[in-house]
Amino acid sequence: MESKLFTPFQLGPLTLRNRTIRSAAFESMGKDFGPTEQLKDYHVSVARGGIGMTTVAYASVNRSGISFNKQLWLRDEIVPALRDMTDAIHAEGAAAGIQIGHCGNMTHWSTAGSFPVSASNGFNLYSPTFHRRMRPAECVAFAKDFGKAVVTAHEAGFDSVEVHAGHGYLISQFLSPYTNRRRDEFGGSLQNRMRFMQMCLEEVLTEAERLGMAVVVKHNMEDGFKGGIELDESIEIAREIERLGVHGIVLSSGFVSKAPMAVMRGRIPTKTMSYYMPWSSWPQKIVVNLFGNWMIKQYDFEECFFLEKAKRFREALKLPLIYVGGLVSREGIERVLGEGFELVQMARALINDPNFVNKMREGDLSTRSGCDHRDYCIARMYSRDMQCCHNCQEPIPDKLWRELKKIK
Repeated sequence: MESKLFTPFQLGPLTLRNRTIRSAAFESMGKDFGPTEQLKDYHVSVARGGIGMTTVAYASVNRSGISFNKQLWLRDEIVPALRDMTDAIHAEGAAAGIQIGHCGNMTHWSTAGSFPVSASNGFNLYSPTFHRRMRPAECVAFAKDFGKAVVTAHEAGFDSVEVHAGHGYLISQFLSPYTNRRRDEFGGSLQNRMRFMQMCLEEVLTEAERLGMAVVVKHNMEDGFKGGIELDESIEIAREIERLGVHGIVLSSGFVSKAPMAVMRGRIPTKTMSYYMPWSSWPQKIVVNLFGNWMIKQYDFEECFFLEKAKRFREALKLPLIYVGGLVSREGIERVLGEGFELVQMARALINDPNFVNKMREGDLSTRSGCDHRDYCIARMYSRDMQCCHNCQEPIPDKLWRELKKIK
């Protein structure tokens, strides 16, 4: 059977040149809530490497959704720099997407400029920070900010937006019973917990339809722990996302503040993570160094690690589904496409080699990325820029290599 991999695909109003998307994995290449030449150069290299669409991550819909200085805050002031980037991506033949969202209880006063908010009051050990319950009027205002973000993204030249409704970010915090303990119209039943998501997506879709942009949603198939969203409830949420009229769903899993490696899989090098953390965060640096392996649940890597769960969603839904999770070979990608998924997303394979898609086109089923899942890129991405240990632009200390070699 002829491969679908290098055939065009119509994603809503957008035509992609092939079935590959660079997933919205945090690059950590921004500065002062805006883009840099490094961020532009990376995404242009992925576009030049043959990708169908490259997705810039993570862009907050307002100032209160920022956790790190290197994240983007989607606003008028950065439109010219973003337009410069999208023009360069388009010149290489790829589409340009941007992920929009809000960090919720993973923000900090120092970056967000306000007290962190979430579905409910509480303390996020991951940040660490206290956070307060959003008022109903704020839910309405934030939903409108999602719509405004689509307008800004369009002005910046993006073809598509990916709404982040997974991984324990703000929309996910409303959806999950683990973080949503409200007793008003935004909490309790699944229908109530979906209300904030519905409001946000309605605003996004209204603007996107007017502007001719594609809309996809990153959705958790499960949170990854007892007390969170599980598969059956997640399918009901996905059906509602489909009913609202989005053009595709990205099927992911995991909760950054509870089960971070459930998102990416692999055995995180915690000594390396601690090494790159700044001394201004010395309590976290010391705790991660001493107890990181105990604190962070480890998962062995296997290719296509989400596929069996994703097939349940393929059976339940009719809209295009975008598979993400452990794709590092042509054989794995063909396997996913053969199961009825329309598109595939990947990040680590493209961090290792931005030209990976072109290499697959020129090769055969044995074509494989050089990524060997040591997850050095993940260990440093919140403190430095995301880079692969095999092509890092700076020397890696021997003590870190010793840890990385043990992980392989």
